[in-house]
Amino acid sequence: MGKKTGKTVERGKPMRQDEYHLVVHVWIENESGGFLISKRTPNKVTLPNIWETTVGSAIVGEDSLKATLREVKEEIGIDLSATNGKYLFRLKRQHNNFPDFVDVWLFKKEVDISEVIYQPEEVCGAMWATPKHIQSMIKSGEFADTFTYLEDLFKLE
Repeated sequence: MGKKTGKTVERGKPMRQDEYHLVVHVWIENESGGFLISKRTPNKVTLPNIWETTVGSAIVGEDSLKATLREVKEEIGIDLSATNGKYLFRLKRQHNNFPDFVDVWLFKKEVDISEVIYQPEEVCGAMWATPKHIQSMIKSGEFADTFTYLEDLFKLE
């Protein structure tokens, strides 16, 4: 699952149902069992002002780990070390004209919220949240409900 085709697809352009692009979901957990989540800016077309973990698409030439490290650095200004991370699993999603593989990563890191640097086009807030708080935020509509695997993730921690 997930052989590279060598084909390049422009962002936002529909793909065939037998083609997939690579997306990463990056979870950062501290020693207290909290997860670093960020709030999407109000100008985002999809899910404006909604909390989520760092999410992004791989770009040409990137593997899953490179995409993970780049996305976290770009969106919240944090340098992660591959040695503190663990690849958890891959999901295959078919939705609309944008089928994808989602690689889920978990990193252990202590981060001072005051040191988070927001990418203005992407993020407007960050905080630590426990699994219980995240589940509560999903129920209230404050957190993206697209993370269908959270129950499994929270058991893995």
